[in-house]
Amino acid sequence: MRLLIIGALEGQLSQASKMAMDGGAKVSHAGSIDIALATLRAGKGADLLLVDVMIDIPALIAALEGERIHIPVVACGTETNAAAAVNAIRAGAKEYIPLPPDAELIAAVIAAVAKESSDFLFRDPAMARVVKLADQIAGSDASVLITGESGTGKEVMAKYLHARSKRANRPFISINCAAIPEHLLESELFGHEKGAFTGAVARRIGKFEEANGGTLLLDEISEMDFRLQAKLLRAIQERIIDRVGGTKPVPVNIRILATSNRDLAIEVRENRFREDLLFRLNVVNLKLPALRERPGDIIALAEHFVARYSAANGLTQRVLSQAARDELLRAPWQGNVRELENTLHRAVLLSSGDVIEPEAIRMPDGTGLSESIANHSLVSQAALAADAATRALVGRTVADVERELILDTLNHCLGNRTHAANILGISIRTLRNKLNQYADEGSSIPAPGEQRFSAA
Repeated sequence: MRLLIIGALEGQLSQASKMAMDGGAKVSHAGSIDIALATLRAGKGADLLLVDVMIDIPALIAALEGERIHIPVVACGTETNAAAAVNAIRAGAKEYIPLPPDAELIAAVIAAVAKESSDFLFRDPAMARVVKLADQIAGSDASVLITGESGTGKEVMAKYLHARSKRANRPFISINCAAIPEHLLESELFGHEKGAFTGAVARRIGKFEEANGGTLLLDEISEMDFRLQAKLLRAIQERIIDRVGGTKPVPVNIRILATSNRDLAIEVRENRFREDLLFRLNVVNLKLPALRERPGDIIALAEHFVARYSAANGLTQRVLSQAARDELLRAPWQGNVRELENTLHRAVLLSSGDVIEPEAIRMPDGTGLSESIANHSLVSQAALAADAATRALVGRTVADVERELILDTLNHCLGNRTHAANILGISIRTLRNKLNQYADEGSSIPAPGEQRFSAA
């Protein structure tokens, strides 16, 4: 655990620093926001920022977002700083720790951040097989490609691998390739020198250097620009990078993990992803099953989220009724674990008592879970019907399909030519010409007022 304390390091804040170190944290200090940002830009990363509440925390969080630095912030201050504490939480701080510090509370916050980074909750055999493979290869330095639908927990799996690797005490650095504009991604990965481009007012250490000695996660790597993939391949192969605007290669010692919710083999065939890069990344593939394919995990995860959000919202511990459990097991969970988590968070807040009933489990638009399940069933049936209809047309000529459509429509209209022509959107003359043609070819044509069981 790397802890960066921001603020005047004296008195009670100094005591908090000592308690954190006693709890096993590696502690560094920055007296101001500017010094903290310079420290983070220089690659001296942190897993948690402990910030004096009298610091301008909204400005700090805005600066972190502007620099695309994603580190949780915990504010701390005396109990008389109630207004500042509220403002810090509103600005985005995860927690508020009152001073003078309590050793158990400091330890609990550090433990919670560390635990959140490496926990992987599962019960289903489908996920157990994936975790068993992860345990087998976690201690190696092999590159791992983690695939699966959005929301299945690919980043959680990456943290699980890092926590069980021989690099566990070194940095775990993640970069979302889909969230950073293409023209900035190279600088984010490899860093840049001062003056390398407009706005480069100081040297910035990239994610490769920040992760040196540890693990670098390339999240959603399929979104990376094809041109940049060539530079990434060189960096992975040679473990050497070039900062943007730099003249001296920089060696790095890292393990590479990557995630994708796309089939990269298809991306290679479509010339959107380099085949040699795929081979380099895909030493081991961990494919995470969708939540609907691991039903044994649904209730375990649901109970975990209910407990978490009951505590986070200062509520008495909520529990799921059996009816609610049954509804959760029937749901399709298209958004996987992420959707399940958000749904249970809402259920905790909407529940009128300590027992969560199905009525409290609602979708973002306010519809109930049971209604959502029914709608999904109808959509699935319609999709299957459309697919079946499409398959039924394969191998047939346009003329065959046209003849069947016209005769079926006429049969439906009890032989009424005018009505059938209106439905088909053609003139009565065109319809009559078609019917004469079909009669000459031997088809049975319904007479006016007549309906046949077979139109063909």
